[in-house]
Amino acid sequence: MSFLRILVVVALCCTAVWSFVSPSGHVARRPASLSMMYELVLVRHGESTWNEENRFTGWYDCGLSKKGEKEAEAAGQELLKGGYKFDVAYTSMLKRAIKTLWFSLEQTDQMTTPITNAWELNERHYGSLQGLDKKETVAKYGSEQVNVWRRSYDIPPPDCDVTSSHYPGNDPKYAKNPVASKIRAESLKTTLDRVLPYWKSNIAPDIVAGKRVVIVAHGNSLRALVKHLDNIGEEIAELNIPTAVPLVYTLDKDLKPIRHKDAISPLSGRYLGNQEEIRARIEGVKNQTGKK
Repeated sequence: MSFLRILVVVALCCTAVWSFVSPSGHVARRPASLSMMYELVLVRHGESTWNEENRFTGWYDCGLSKKGEKEAEAAGQELLKGGYKFDVAYTSMLKRAIKTLWFSLEQTDQMTTPITNAWELNERHYGSLQGLDKKETVAKYGSEQVNVWRRSYDIPPPDCDVTSSHYPGNDPKYAKNPVASKIRAESLKTTLDRVLPYWKSNIAPDIVAGKRVVIVAHGNSLRALVKHLDNIGEEIAELNIPTAVPLVYTLDKDLKPIRHKDAISPLSGRYLGNQEEIRARIEGVKNQTGKK
């Protein structure tokens, strides 16, 4: 066979199927019709002190519990084990998410990764419920009403008072922000209304530019994001995301998710770690209002 013919055969083989090295260093086989693939890592913050006390937290800026710190370190260990590297990190304005990111980056020896803090990635604001014990709130208002406030898609809890310390306008971090300072309570829908524009204008362009991105945020801001990624309906309100378990998405050239074989429905991404333990932690989030 002539040298020219050999080159033609090799070119045809490469057109049929070729190898993709993911941003984390993994190698996967894919059809050549996909011109680009990306990986995105999402992490919910570790258990906070108010999670530990079973309180509605929202925008209250509590830190991580001791358990939450260990969870954050474990998340970093999973990322280290998988060989994940990052060019940029996004997180909220709340220290429980910020510290989870720090612990994770420390475990992977990536503490110099540029970090962007965005209020748009904050947890949903729980209005006048912030600070209340979840079980006591159920006893006072009934489980049906509390579940409406917690799990409905577009019904927010009662507004916090403008004189409250929970009103963002009274917090120096948000007082000069014309949008954030006026928020008194949010539903998942209104949380999505701030998360999605930020994703489109800031995070998505970084991914398309080839940057390896990690987002450490909160249960509801991440629900909003995966609702968009996986095109999930209003039933997204029932989705439970475990604390400090990396969730890895593979995205195509249009930033549409490619479902992983180990994905837990309705998500397309895969959680890193022991799958049985992860499922148990998901159930733990689900049962918070009945916590003993």
